[in-house]
Formats: sequence, C-alpha cells, structure tokens
Amino acid sequence: MSIEFLLTSLIVVATPGTGVLYTVAAGLSRGARAGYVAAIGCTLGIVPHMLAAITGLAALLHTSALAFQVLKYLGVAYLLYMAWSTLRARGALTTDEDATPRSAAKVIVSAVLINLLNPKLTIFFLAFLPQFVGPGESNALLRMVELSAVFMLLSLVVFAGYGKFAAAIRHRVMSHPPVLAWMRRVFAGAFAALGAKLALT
Repeated sequence: MSIEFLLTSLIVVATPGTGVLYTVAAGLSRGARAGYVAAIGCTLGIVPHMLAAITGLAALLHTSALAFQVLKYLGVAYLLYMAWSTLRARGALTTDEDATPRSAAKVIVSAVLINLLNPKLTIFFLAFLPQFVGPGESNALLRMVELSAVFMLLSLVVFAGYGKFAAAIRHRVMSHPPVLAWMRRVFAGAFAALGAKLALT
C-alpha cells in the first residue's frame, strides 16, 4: 500500500463535501450516535461506485500503456478540478432544525443516497484508483478490491470523526468562517500539488 494512495485517499475523504456536510449536520443536530450512523451510511454509499469501477476496469488494466496514460491524465484533471472547486466552495454549514427524531434506518438511507449520487466518487474510482494497480499485475481485480476496502475504511473513520467533533461542539459555535476558508485553501493546495506530482511521474 503506497503512501501516495493513502495520502490522496485521505485528502479526498476529508475534503468537505456532501457526505461530510451531512455527517456533520447529523452530529450537530442529533448528537454523536446520529453522526456515527450517518458515517456508516455514507460509507455504504461508496459500494456501488466501487463495484462499477472494478467490474469495468479490471480487464482494461491489461490492455495498453496508452490506456494507462489516459487514466493518468484523467486523474490529473480530476485532482486539479477538485483544487479549483474547493477554492470556489461557498456557503455556510447548516443543521437540520427538525426536532423530530429520525430512525437509524432513515439516516442511513439518506446518507447512502448522498454518496451514491456523488460524482466525485465515480470519478475517483474510475479515473484514479486504477493508477495504483500495475499494468502487468496478475491479481488486478483483487488489488482493486483491496484498495477500495482501504478507501472505505478511511471514509468510515474520517466521517465518524467529523460526526463526533460536530456533536462535541453542537452546544457551542456551529462554525467559524475564517477557519473554514483556511481549510479550503489547504485542501485546494494539496490537490493541486498531488495533481502536479502525478502529471510529472
């Protein structure tokens, strides 16, 4: 397992997006348990993207160097796009003001749908994940399953962390704009740096 894959996956998972916002909102509005349940749901929402990528790209990994170059630059474009979109991100974090308790099943279903409809995950699995599997690797399918499982585990841990943190500050301040702006710049810079490194590899 390369450090590049772990670092890139961690940045992708930790970057505030729809799944993170939903998990944070659940933690802020209903406490740590709801945040953990939302994290599980968002992680389950990754499975369809993983299956689509694995079943469609396992054979492609053995085709040609051209295919790998195409995937490589798709990955570069994806990382640069994420840097640009992170810098452009606007809007305040909002919480669910509905005081009616929601069942764990409803929270999970909502979280699954959020990640299922997240195009960032589709692009990640289709354009980026295969770059960490060697073109001549005999067990390419197994390798992609392994990488996907690590990505899902990171997602669960990071999202649960977001939910726990949100629950811890739910009775204090919901958010602090200067801190959010600083985080956006850091994540955008990291995406751009990884994209440049991948392009030059």
